[in-house]
Amino acid sequence: MHEYSIVQSLLDIVQEHAQKHKATKVSAVVVKIGVLSGVEPHLLQMAFDTFKEGTICEGARLEMVIQPIVALCSSCGKRNEFEKDQIFFECMECGGVDLQIVEGEDMLLLSLEMEE
Repeated sequence: MHEYSIVQSLLDIVQEHAQKHKATKVSAVVVKIGVLSGVEPHLLQMAFDTFKEGTICEGARLEMVIQPIVALCSSCGKRNEFEKDQIFFECMECGGVDLQIVEGEDMLLLSLEMEE
């Protein structure tokens, strides 16, 4: 389960930010997870709950914003949004199939709620 290593890296990043801002506690960690990122939200939650114990995030909640697939059509320039389980991506404006995925493949730390 690679979510464990992701959470460990996330906790390291949170710790760095907390130290930088002289925080003593983190109460919320907000991440954006692309549906094509390979991260399973329920496994990420389980890993976070396991590894936050004994860290600055011990009482923190993990909030996840799920990012759908967004693709830009090379033909007409329109941004299209797709579901993860769609097999074929076609521009909803012009029917073009030359699409470039611009969102939905990453996992990003969006924000932290910290206390001094």
